[in-house]
Amino acid sequence: MSTSEDHPVNVTEDKSKPSAFANLDSLTTSLLHDARLQYTPPLPPALQNMGCLSTKETDEKFEELDPGLSFSLKRLFPQTHGQKILDFYQDNTATAAQPLILGVVLSGGQAPGGHNVIAGLFDALKAIHPKSELIGFKDGPGGLVNNKYIRLHKGLIDRYRNTGGFDMIGSGRTKISTLKQFQATASSLEYLNMDGLVIIGGDDSNTNAALIAEYLKQNNMKCKCVGVPKTIDGDLSNEFIEISFGYDSCCKVYSNEISNLARDARSAGKYWFFLKMMGRSASHITLECALQTRPNVALISEEILKEKKTLQDITVEIADTVCKRSRLGKDYGVVLIPEGLIEFIPEFQILIQDLNRTLATKLTQTVLAALKKDELKVDYVESTLSGASQECYAGLPIEIQIQLILDRDPHGNVAVSQIETERLVGEMVAKELEKRKKADIYKQNFDPRFHFCGYQGRSVFPSNFDAKYCYALGFVAAGLLKNGHTGYISCVRNLAKPVSEWKPCGLPLTGLMNIEERHGQPKPVIKKALVELEGTKFTLFKEQRKHWAIQDAYIFTGPVQFFGPESITDDTNFHVKAFL
Repeated sequence: MSTSEDHPVNVTEDKSKPSAFANLDSLTTSLLHDARLQYTPPLPPALQNMGCLSTKETDEKFEELDPGLSFSLKRLFPQTHGQKILDFYQDNTATAAQPLILGVVLSGGQAPGGHNVIAGLFDALKAIHPKSELIGFKDGPGGLVNNKYIRLHKGLIDRYRNTGGFDMIGSGRTKISTLKQFQATASSLEYLNMDGLVIIGGDDSNTNAALIAEYLKQNNMKCKCVGVPKTIDGDLSNEFIEISFGYDSCCKVYSNEISNLARDARSAGKYWFFLKMMGRSASHITLECALQTRPNVALISEEILKEKKTLQDITVEIADTVCKRSRLGKDYGVVLIPEGLIEFIPEFQILIQDLNRTLATKLTQTVLAALKKDELKVDYVESTLSGASQECYAGLPIEIQIQLILDRDPHGNVAVSQIETERLVGEMVAKELEKRKKADIYKQNFDPRFHFCGYQGRSVFPSNFDAKYCYALGFVAAGLLKNGHTGYISCVRNLAKPVSEWKPCGLPLTGLMNIEERHGQPKPVIKKALVELEGTKFTLFKEQRKHWAIQDAYIFTGPVQFFGPESITDDTNFHVKAFL
């Protein structure tokens, strides 16, 4: 079994994959960075004395209502299904706690605040008992399987407080799914004499946390496993998990970018900015940033699916807005487009299915490899399609046609997330306006510009909200493990209120689960939370968007603020405010 230990400065890593750990001393800091390292997030009262922190079951309901689903989950999780929601309280009669050895894993894509979850875990452990230890598994779940780790110490933790990124221990997307992987994970935990494991991640990662918790309990291991809700997309949420961490910071960063571009468009008087917004499966980021900045158009995938709008419908609506603004002398504007939009457009859903089948054949791959010109590749693929799919594909800009057939994911399917959706929509609008120009309906020049609000937001310094929220989530995770719980996800409620009113709790992971059939087998998955079209946020957006479309109602948010009046520095997002 391969292992690796830490060193105060340098760490011996796998030579085949250079790591940030080996260059810790090369990290330089700015004045703002130094100031953020000094910030100490406040904690809710229930978490301020970890030595006396205890839990109690509540009567609140958080279980699936479908009896069939409950039966299926019970079969998949016989040891951890049916657990109760846990509240935290201070028990002054509690006996002195013993030292704990906990492990932590960062899983999936980066999100602002991950380092503060780890800092919260570390501080909570030391508050429970000064001889407690925190071990970080390197480069995500793969570190668990391969037993690659680093012992985290105060000197290292202090260099990452309130900072962005996941580079303290690295992240990865390994999915622990085979019996061999579960056995290797259990072996790593047993080797390190672990009392508990914390998996910080999104829906897939927390599904993994539930499966690991179940496996450990079925095999009578002392190690417990809990999760922490992380995803900038905001689609890991419900009535208890008000928002996943990282969402607030990313939306504020993206909103600053949007408002800067809106100001540029207004200043130049001639650009239409089409911005693709991160969030493939749900439009939470698009909706949030729309409410924060008031663009002229914001497409919401869930609404488009419900109303069965075609690409042409969307194109015409945006072109109408362009023309209306032009008649007012406003030949500029801002359009927000969800990353996963095309998967919600009915004809694209069919086209992608047909393309996946076509691209999977050896004949298609042989022909595409032999054809050298993009135009010939497109003509061939078009000839393999029929009906609505052929019509849809033929009407696309050639750049998008090429992306649809050449960019594929590891499973051989169309790599939808790589499609330049903003360019697709912008160029379709340009074609529509050219038709109107020839018909003397539109008289101006249309100048579209394209931008992606994506990766640049994932590793920023967390906002004060995320810094506090993540720090508290780390304490909650430590509290769950201190009290011997497994198969839970760390949760903090009442987030729109002052920290003194925040309510920490533990949610059973199986309560988040749904069952989907994968390769003919029932598989547990945490269902993604999509935008609720009857919800408070969308209702507010729907009431105002017609006014935003024509008038310059832009809000210029400015950059994320860390110092100054709390009304500015600690202001949160519309998603959380909806819980008030």
